[in-house]
Amino acid sequence: MEDDRTFVLSTGRIFLIRIFLIMSDLQERIAELSQQETVSRGTAGNAVADLIQALNAGEVRAASRNDAGEWSAHAWVKEGILLGFRIGRLVDYSSGEFPFYDKHTYPVKPLQKADGVRLVPGGSSIRTGSFVAPGVVCMPPMYINVGAYVDEGTMVDSHALVGSCAQIGKRVHLSASAQIGGVLEPVNATPVVVEDDVFVGGNCGIFEGCIVRERAVLAAGVTLTASAKLYDLVEETVHSGTADDPLEVPAGAVVVPGSRAVDSDFGRDHGLSLQAPMIVKYRDERTEAATALEEALR
Repeated sequence: MEDDRTFVLSTGRIFLIRIFLIMSDLQERIAELSQQETVSRGTAGNAVADLIQALNAGEVRAASRNDAGEWSAHAWVKEGILLGFRIGRLVDYSSGEFPFYDKHTYPVKPLQKADGVRLVPGGSSIRTGSFVAPGVVCMPPMYINVGAYVDEGTMVDSHALVGSCAQIGKRVHLSASAQIGGVLEPVNATPVVVEDDVFVGGNCGIFEGCIVRERAVLAAGVTLTASAKLYDLVEETVHSGTADDPLEVPAGAVVVPGSRAVDSDFGRDHGLSLQAPMIVKYRDERTEAATALEEALR
């Protein structure tokens, strides 16, 4: 038994080392090609195809989290995606009465039943170069763009968008018309991150690299941007971000749309206010019941 376990561990290490070496080689190839003013379509096409395959399989990601919980972008991955647009030529992917013209490097993601993704008919589209894990439910119409990572058990509801390179965790609920912004340029910018067990209400917008930590709840209509101020009524503090250090929503926070008065003579004279997201509480048993995903729908 011990010998079998040792063999499995050794095989696993060999596999990880092999993946690391393959990805290191791919990173070097893409870095070199991205610096060239004129590239060979054959050589660049092979590198892009290898990257797309790795993205589809979840072997590489546009951003990742370290042990300290810090997220960082992998610029070379986004450089490779941009290289794909650069060398791509416009082709006709039309089907029947539905016209579809796009770069030949980025067709629809090739899904099979064995992938375990529930893609309900009705106008949804998942672009190749995105990872969609088993157990993900896609309600029509929705869209997942290249470079995105959508983890197990997540629901992407009707009219929801997962933008390019956005990182979505496990068991996330993206409600109807939720907009998860994407980013390809600048390549060093961290994309929007939504961690595990987050509930994103209808018509929410998360943009400019904001990070929503695990188990947070965004009520319908909340909009978050990198430089927005998030008012914490529980802790009596203000969370803020900048273009270089985007806003983070604390773990378990329940955020609702609010407003704050415009502090100027003109603002006071006219009774003006600005949108301001606010934390009204942190997740509790009542919140759990209100945001529970309906297992029967899965």
